[in-house]
Amino acid sequence: MSINLKTETQSKIWLSSPHMGDMEQLFVKEAFDTNWIAPLGPNVSGFEADIKGYLDEGVHVAALSSGTAAIHLGLKLLGVGMGDEVLCQSFTFSASANPVTYVGASPVFVDSEKETWNMSPELLEAAIIERRSKGKTPKAIVAVHLYGMPYKVDEIHAISEKYSIPVLEDSAEALGSTYNGRKCGTFGDIAILSFNGNKIITTSGGGALVSSNKLHKENAVFLATQARDDAPHYQHSKIGHNYRMSNILAGIGRGQMKVLDKRVNARRGNYDYYHQQLHDLNNITFLPEPKEMVSNRWLSCVLFDSYALREKVRIALLEENIESRPLWKPMHLQPIFENELSFTDGTSEDLFQRGLCLPSGSNLSFNDLERVIQIIKFTLG
Repeated sequence: MSINLKTETQSKIWLSSPHMGDMEQLFVKEAFDTNWIAPLGPNVSGFEADIKGYLDEGVHVAALSSGTAAIHLGLKLLGVGMGDEVLCQSFTFSASANPVTYVGASPVFVDSEKETWNMSPELLEAAIIERRSKGKTPKAIVAVHLYGMPYKVDEIHAISEKYSIPVLEDSAEALGSTYNGRKCGTFGDIAILSFNGNKIITTSGGGALVSSNKLHKENAVFLATQARDDAPHYQHSKIGHNYRMSNILAGIGRGQMKVLDKRVNARRGNYDYYHQQLHDLNNITFLPEPKEMVSNRWLSCVLFDSYALREKVRIALLEENIESRPLWKPMHLQPIFENELSFTDGTSEDLFQRGLCLPSGSNLSFNDLERVIQIIKFTLG
């Protein structure tokens, strides 16, 4: 049975739709007016400077075509290659793991802990010890700030230093989140950002590689522009990629950076309102922030008491033209990765079974939020 909220149910509520501001068209228009339609231009360097200024911490930024491209280049810059192993958070989107295979390496999946839903430090160290006992020290750790919630930075990076394994920080979902006051995207040996259409800010499609090591930025740009040697003719001594962001898309990004803090505040406001209205229900729980963390709440996620209840709510929302989504299916359960090594304890499997992402866009209206809340209350009632 579905609840009919009159004509409002005819309008679509998306999970996380793009939210344009007032400045994007100005930067794009300037690119057209000055004929900077080529892949590079002043918006690209300007966007990189905007991100650098926002993140601070002395980082260097390379604007790229996607977050996936940034992970691919990041792995190459960290020296990951054929036959290597990379420790990767299992509870994530496939883009965190797919690039491991691009360089000929194998992912070793690590389960989550329950406090942040991110990589378990205990299982991470257990995986390293086991692989070293087999003469196979992993070459990198891909740690993810899932749904904008920072991973346990101190614990994960202490393990990284203990075993001299670099961290590739997947901050695709966490622009605007902080750990002990420091912005996500500044902790890893290399970090990546995503500006896909569903992210906090968007360039339609795009991403960035971030590092405190200037050479990483320079080498990323070199590889992202087909690895063209410094010569008057086209000469290539390495395999490169067509991964650079265009000047047009970077113009959108420059406009989006002007409203980033507002977008974060709006998404955090969505979560706060959901929590305020729903936390007293017996069969639904939320993920609180640990005291040292501030999540951008990219997506507002909840857990139900059972898979059946999760599905009942998801379908009720769908019937009212409201998009919601189960939490990520862990990588170690994916058909393409089912034969890879994994170190798990059931945490991410349980989260996948019971978890749901609610509509979370920064452009949701109060009426949108009320529609979602009323349907959930009706369904659970």
